[in-house]
Amino acid sequence: MTQDPQPAMIPKIIHCCWFGGSPKTDLAQRCIASWKRYCPDYEIREWNERNFDLDLNGYCRQAYDSQKWAFVSDVARIWALHRFGGIYMDTDVEVRRPLDPLLENEAFAGFESAEYVGTCLLGATAGHPLFREMLRRYASLSFLGEDGTPDLTTNVVRLTCLLTEKYGLLLPAETAAGKEGGGVALTSLRVYPQEYFSPFDFERRLIRPTRRTYAIHWFSGSWIETSAPPARMARPIWRETLSRWNRALKRRLKTLK
Repeated sequence: MTQDPQPAMIPKIIHCCWFGGSPKTDLAQRCIASWKRYCPDYEIREWNERNFDLDLNGYCRQAYDSQKWAFVSDVARIWALHRFGGIYMDTDVEVRRPLDPLLENEAFAGFESAEYVGTCLLGATAGHPLFREMLRRYASLSFLGEDGTPDLTTNVVRLTCLLTEKYGLLLPAETAAGKEGGGVALTSLRVYPQEYFSPFDFERRLIRPTRRTYAIHWFSGSWIETSAPPARMARPIWRETLSRWNRALKRRLKTLK
């Protein structure tokens, strides 16, 4: 009697992207250090202009020539996951615990908010149909319009639209509103609650990690404003963030004297 084959597990590869050639920020270096701390036996593969085919499709080439590095990364992360499998992380994602339990999925993502599925931390086995579909869609897109205006639609929006429109994913915001839906038709994909990878309270500007939190997406610190109170939690990265906020506040106070 033969046993049913076990589904493939996600390999221990962490993919990240760094296009443009600029030095890595302190935040990026600290986040990568957290990957090595909690995932010491994972291979880290950085994709950049030296090892990634920028002519994979027209969208990618146009984004690179426009120096819109984040949109090049949007394509590169999907390609890397489809080609090799593994886990993709933005370089502003701090890991807070080992990621091994996530490897049992065929593919996974997490909600970034009540309205969107995030792309800061994704995982998949090689050749997964969701990422094949996303690559196919990017191949038909142009980054620049006829008038040269860039299409700044993020892959967060593109992935969310694909999952809701084609696969029937019900968003937390829709669930809270009492809308009924059929769930996710693509059963090999698991979408985790927001607390797993992006425990950020956008209204109160607070980091709210829980016992289920695997990682914290810091959004490159772009949410920090001198007029707003700092977010809480997340050592040791938070110390750097608090210092930045205090310096900005001191500069602002001097202008008021």
